[in-house]
Order: sequence, then structure tokens, then C-alpha cells
Amino acid sequence: MKVVLVKGLVVPLVALLMAALAVLYAGVPRAQAATDVSTVATALRTGPVYVDPAASGQLSTRDADALAKKIVDAGKPVFVAVLPAGYPTQNLFADLRTATGITGLYAIRLGDRFDARADSSVLPRTAVQNLVTSVQGESAKAQLDDFTDRALANVRGHAPSTWGGSGRDSGVSSTALITVAVVLVAGATGAYALVRRNRRRHAEEQRAALDKLRVVVDEDITAFGEELDRLDFQPGEPGANDAMREDYERALNAYDQAKSAMAAAQRPEDVKAVTQALEDGRFSLALLAARREGRPLPERRPPCFFDPRHGPSVADATWTPAGGAPREVPVCAADRARLADGRDPAIREVDTEYGRRPYWDAGPAYGPWAGGYFGGGILPGLLVGTLLGSMMATPSYAADYGAGYGDFGGYAGGDVSGADFAPGDFGGGFGDGGSGDFGGGDFGGDF
Repeated sequence: MKVVLVKGLVVPLVALLMAALAVLYAGVPRAQAATDVSTVATALRTGPVYVDPAASGQLSTRDADALAKKIVDAGKPVFVAVLPAGYPTQNLFADLRTATGITGLYAIRLGDRFDARADSSVLPRTAVQNLVTSVQGESAKAQLDDFTDRALANVRGHAPSTWGGSGRDSGVSSTALITVAVVLVAGATGAYALVRRNRRRHAEEQRAALDKLRVVVDEDITAFGEELDRLDFQPGEPGANDAMREDYERALNAYDQAKSAMAAAQRPEDVKAVTQALEDGRFSLALLAARREGRPLPERRPPCFFDPRHGPSVADATWTPAGGAPREVPVCAADRARLADGRDPAIREVDTEYGRRPYWDAGPAYGPWAGGYFGGGILPGLLVGTLLGSMMATPSYAADYGAGYGDFGGYAGGDVSGADFAPGDFGGGFGDGGSGDFGGGDFGGDF
């Protein structure tokens, strides 16, 4: 069979082919019932959802198939197991992760209790806790659907290749595949024109997003410059030492780097380098202030979540966004006091077409802006359940605005790592992964 390729249409054709094949697949395979961890793990290597026969009353076959299809269609490494209340819990998450051998997010409904663990490269522990807490008290179907929907919007990585392995009988004939290919090639000319139009529109949207973002970033640079002006530090002043001068030099260099990076920015994701430089500069100023005042040097912490211009955070505080679940966020001393008094924090708001909004509800371009400030893998946990957090986890967002908002080193989600994973990611007793109420009782033992 001769294959005809049209220049520039590889991605559109692949996408159309996958969509067409998805229609031809009648369903998603379900794991066979078993009661030992090894067999549960074997099942999860061939499909994302496992329901123990003793827990079949919690989730019907139809609902389990629909949940599995949702995960497979999203292409994310999310594993769900539904087990009976009496299932042994000793080392359950760690043993299941070891036996499955795939980096991902593992959720378990055990009787009427629910918990989850994940490799930190897929989802930080804080984010897992927030997701688990947000679905406590729901029925099995609602809980698993809600958790999966929210998890798919936040987890990183790809579906394991084993989900498309030999365990599936596709039922797709070669004739059907040929027919699909013929249809795709026949529409190549129209698709090519569509791609060119979409590329032009995408470039225009990115320019407009950068223009809006530039206003906010310039405000950040100006605010940092004003901090430098107020500092009143002279490298040759009495009492100044080499460490102080180095702190001051790093702060000045960060200011220059931020201005240069913003001047050179061509796309929204380019501003990440700007806010990274500003975050470095503010920490240098915090070190300098501590040395001058004879205080212990501060630890390196992320900036205040509510407004990075407040400077490095001093602690984590519990905060609940409107319509969202509680989560721990880094806060400055002033915002920590406001929260303790029951007052609202001083939130950074920006202009949008709907008026002033917190930056996490202002649009996708603020992902790179926030990513430069909040590295180290904490950003997904901070933004879970927000508009920006939901956007940032999608493949389309990564294509438009870039990725890498934190240190997600090691194996990517969906990679086969065997037993090579951080034990702390899957440690703790069942129910410790979230802060919700698991209905009392204690499963005993730790994972």
C-alpha cells in the first residue's frame, strides 16, 4: 500500500487517526478479579481500573469501564483500585507500586474509605493530599469520578505503553484501518489549510497574551528595583563583609537579568526566566538583611503565594480558595497574621476582560509567570482546583505555554521504573495521604 504524506500534516493526521480509531474501539479492557497485590498489579499494567470481586457492589462493570476509558482517553498514568473493606493494608501502597512497577498516581477505594499516593515526579504529595481531601464523604462512583477528573487535570506524564499491549483485542480489521487511512488522506488538503490558519491565530493569541503579561512583569521588576533603592547599602560601609557584598551583587545581577530577559521575551513562557531571576534576587536581599541585623540566615523558601512581591515566605498556612479544597501555601509574615486573624490575605490581582482577578484565575499565560517564582515541584499542589492549575496540566497547555514548572526529575509518569521509586512518596498509613475524615477506625500498620 502506498502511503501519501502531505508536508506539515503529520501531527493533524496522527490526531485524526487516533480519533477515528477511538471510535472503532468498543470499550476498555477490565482486569479480572483477584485478591492479592501481585494480581491487582498485573491487572493495572493492562488497564487503569481494577475492581475486586468482593467490592463489585461499590462500582458496576459499566461504571468501571467508563472510568477506565476516561483515563485511557486522557493518556495519563492514573491507577484506580476498588477493594473490600477487609483488605490487608500493611504496606499496601508501597507493595502495589513495587509490583506494578510504573510511575504514576495510585488511588484506592477500600470499603468506604479512600486514599491515594503518587510518585513526586507525577504529582507532589501536597497536591495528592488536596485531591484526596476534596472528595471525602462521596459515594464510590461520585468519589472516583471526581477524583479522576481532578487528577487528570493535574498529573504529569503519559499513559503506560502496557495499556495498549497484547492484553487487548481491538476488534479492528485491516479493512477498517485502510478505510480510515483513505479518508484521512482525502482530507489532507483541507487539513493543511486549517493548520496554517490555526498557526497564524495561535501566534496572534500568544502575542496578545505576552502584551498583557508584560504589564504585570514590569510591575514586578519595578517593585524589586524600588526595594534595591530603599536598601541603603554601601559595599564599603562600616561592618560590611564579603558575604554581604556577594549578596548585594547577586541582587543587582538578578535585577539586570530580569530586565534583559523581559526585553528579549517573545512568548509568554519566556517570562519564567524573569520571575526566576526576581525570586533569586529577593532571597539574596533576605540574606543580606539577616547578615546586617545579626539574625540567623533564613532558609530558602518559595515566595509568598498570594503575591510574590511580598518576598520569601516564612511559613506554610492553610488556605481555602473559593469553591476549592484546603491546601497548605507558603505565606509571608503579614499574610500569615491576616489568615490567623480570620482576614483575607493581600492577593495579587491582575486585569482581565472580566475585571480584576487573582492571578490564578486570570488566564493561561500566568502559568510561566508563576512557574518562575514557584519551582521545586510545589506549583501543581498550590494551584490544584484553580483555573490556572487545571489549564497547566493539559497537553495543549504544554504545547502553547511550555512546561517544566518545578523539578519533576527522575522517571516520567507512565515510565516503567520497577522498584526504583522514593519510599516516602508511598509511605504513611492508609488515610494519611489526605486530611479528610475516613469514617473513624484504624486499619493498623503503616504502608
